Amino acid sequence: LKSNPSNNEEKEAQTQLTKSDELQRLHSQALSAYQQEDYEAAISLLDEILAVCVWDAELRELRAECYIKEGEPSKAISDLKAAAKLKNDNTEAFYKISRIYYQLGDHELSLSEVRECLKLDQDHKQCFSLYKQVKKLNKQIESAEELIREGRYEDAISKYESVMKTEPEVAIYSTRAKERICHCLSKNQQATEAIKLCTEVLQLEPTNVNALKDRAEAYLLEDMYEE
Repeated sequence: LKSNPSNNEEKEAQTQLTKSDELQRLHSQALSAYQQEDYEAAISLLDEILAVCVWDAELRELRAECYIKEGEPSKAISDLKAAAKLKNDNTEAFYKISRIYYQLGDHELSLSEVRECLKLDQDHKQCFSLYKQVKKLNKQIESAEELIREGRYEDAISKYESVMKTEPEVAIYSTRAKERICHCLSKNQQATEAIKLCTEVLQLEPTNVNALKDRAEAYLLEDMYEE
């Protein structure tokens, strides 16, 4: 303004100054809500700030944390991906994205994101540890699927049993493994075992189409047409 005083610019400057004060106040409130674990309120406040401060990586990371706590992982991924682009060498964002994908059962995307982290820092301890885990699991699942394509059902069952041992903590991998083992048992004419395992999967996921189809095949083998 001192270099080029004019009424319009003075008004604009005053407006922006007022807005920046308001945003700082909202920022303090958002941090306070986050610390008090009121994540819904924090998200709402961060939405307002990010509508103006679109390029702020740290605010996006904070909102991502709130989304994770609120059980909205896909929204968290969106914010973390933006943060990874906005901040140079943001290994932390890639690590978090990879972890979320892993927890959601998307091991392939998890592997691709953790590789991005290691490209930036090959000695990143957390990323390297996650990379080893995801790579091992990914390889086992790919190998099991290859065995299924070749009709080697016994070997595929054994491989999917290894998957369950590799990742006993994240339930989705055990459920997927059981679903595929049921498929193999059904194809292998082991109807009783297939029915038992598919039923287990369907208790967890009543609308699992693959498990319904494979159990139906197994019922046919047992002449249980009504079922």
